[in-house]
Amino acid sequence: MKSLLWKRLAVAARKEPADLVVKNGKIINVFTHEIEEGDIAIVDGMIAGIGQYEGHSIIDAGGKYVCPGFIDAHVHIESSMVTPSEFAQAVIPHGVTAVIADPHEIANVSGVEGIQFMLDDSKHVPLDVYIMLPSCVPATSFEHAGAVLTAQELAPFLSDSRVLGLAEVMDYPSLLHERSHMLDKLIMAEEANKRIDGHLAGLDHQAVNVYASAAIKTDHECATAAEALERIRRGLYVMIREGSVAKDLLQLIPAVNVQNARRFLFCTDDKHLDELMAEGSIDHNIRLAIQAGIDPITAIQMATLNVAECYRLNTKGAIAPGYEADFLLIDDLRLLQISHVYKKGGLVAENGKAVFSTSAEKKNLGDRILQSVHAPVITERDLQIPFSKGTKAHVIEIIPNRLQTKHMIESVDVHQGRFVPSITKDLLKLVVVERHQQRGIGLGIVKGFQLQNGAIASSIAHDSHNLIAVGTNDRDLLLAIDHIKQLNGGLVVVKDGAIIADLPLEVGGLMTTRSCSDVCENLQKINEALMDIGASQAFNPFITLAFLALPVIPELKLTDQGLFDVQTFQFIPVEA
Repeated sequence: MKSLLWKRLAVAARKEPADLVVKNGKIINVFTHEIEEGDIAIVDGMIAGIGQYEGHSIIDAGGKYVCPGFIDAHVHIESSMVTPSEFAQAVIPHGVTAVIADPHEIANVSGVEGIQFMLDDSKHVPLDVYIMLPSCVPATSFEHAGAVLTAQELAPFLSDSRVLGLAEVMDYPSLLHERSHMLDKLIMAEEANKRIDGHLAGLDHQAVNVYASAAIKTDHECATAAEALERIRRGLYVMIREGSVAKDLLQLIPAVNVQNARRFLFCTDDKHLDELMAEGSIDHNIRLAIQAGIDPITAIQMATLNVAECYRLNTKGAIAPGYEADFLLIDDLRLLQISHVYKKGGLVAENGKAVFSTSAEKKNLGDRILQSVHAPVITERDLQIPFSKGTKAHVIEIIPNRLQTKHMIESVDVHQGRFVPSITKDLLKLVVVERHQQRGIGLGIVKGFQLQNGAIASSIAHDSHNLIAVGTNDRDLLLAIDHIKQLNGGLVVVKDGAIIADLPLEVGGLMTTRSCSDVCENLQKINEALMDIGASQAFNPFITLAFLALPVIPELKLTDQGLFDVQTFQFIPVEA
């Protein structure tokens, strides 16, 4: 360490040549909102100085902007459906050089083994994957997960330098009522001087006080600008999310102004691989913000320095001496055209393509990760939703591109005392099957998928990741559920009693070890199959389906234990 510091000091003072010098670049200064000109001297992957320097190697920026690497403030890598090492191939070409990841998806399935897999698999790739330890496994007591994680089980991970704290605290009742299992985790993180993330979906100003008093510093669940400002006023950072389902940026960006911009971050949270590769990651958030009127350097600051300071990443987020040489070359500041991406001074992506190979090891995938689907045998009889009083039902209505749903009471078709799906009314059957210990099945009615035929099913259902399926008829629903079990996790589309597309997800039923290109090819076939059965094209049906089982986001959801009213925090019957 002493020799590295000596070398850096010598280069900074121009006593020694740098390892690498970036010349002819327009440097984006996120501290002062200036565009600077000067050489960037790099030694051992760190920036030693800005000014006039000579080096053993030269990068000619050719008049391009030199920008700090972007940091995704909150992401579930599992939602990309590829492993962390392969995830790097998808996001690095979009300028993302670090992510703050919450592995609570794999943790809900495989416990501590799942967290360790995410750490191991991301260790040797040119993407800094930092981990926030899952705080709510299971997310609530209203669903069955594959694991239960206590503070005692999480504590050993705090010794890993890549573990930054405790991930989104979403179990508000446990926080509010000071339940020991939650307080133990909060105390564990605070005593270790670690960050704690929040999850304040649909909660009022009093809840903001409760979260802030618990030393929780972030929220990524704001739905309106007013909510965002309320959290900023109480000292929280607000993450502006733009994912595959939750597209909150345009609603929240009016809250950002010159006075408060330093309290805003960008995140993706949940985004499918095909969208990541085509549309982008945090670079997409920045472009949208600029289009909405945010100053380009402010938007870049929100994606770099703000995140680094929030999570105490003291050597990241800026182009300055003492900071890591993670930077991008950008042709146009408003269009954010990224031509080159560098990690610690080494080229890792060029013209939208990764230029590194994935060398992460895929060993140590035990049975708890690879054999994770243990669903019970389901028959048509198990899928019946009885009605005894009439035809009124509590219905989950999808809000396109939002995690929230509406709680509706609608008249449904009933035949011989049982609910019958209706394509005309767009009222379909929703099924959640517990897949960890064969414990049970939840049934409900959903509106908004617009399926004209068949069924779809998935082993991705936030946060406990039980099997979830929606369909127009019981035969196709049963086939879809059974095929997921045979795949040991994945996605499937069924039409007229036949499987027309699928994607195996053998790692925890959430991810695959296949390459990004293979997965995108499969996803294209699934998208074509979804069009074939008439699914809505206004949102991603599979990602929307995955969130219909999450009982911490309003208003009405379905778990393996039944239909759950998030507003009253209680189960209700399907029949109204």
